[in-house]
Amino acid sequence: MSDELTPEMMEEAKPDLLTLEDEDGQECTFEVVDATEVKGTRYLAVVPYVEDPANLNDDAELIIMRVGTDDEGEYMDIVDDDEELLEVGHVFEERLRAMFDIDDSELES
Repeated sequence: MSDELTPEMMEEAKPDLLTLEDEDGQECTFEVVDATEVKGTRYLAVVPYVEDPANLNDDAELIIMRVGTDDEGEYMDIVDDDEELLEVGHVFEERLRAMFDIDDSELES
């Protein structure tokens, strides 16, 4: 078996990026880590995107965004309601633990 990456493998390895404009007109790019639906509402778990892996921050903050629609189309809001954030955050926590095979004992060290 060859250790060479195929074009299909390279495409799969590309991050899912999302560029949004904030209230001040500044563009911010995020990497989408996961997406799910909770109680009929779609949510994204994102982290600020860092192009150079050497600059990755181990303490990068996971941001949960709610996807909604209005007359102008689709939009995204950062979830800031504490109750909603806890509920959706718990769903993402469980999904990411399963996705990355995280064991609680690994976190306690």
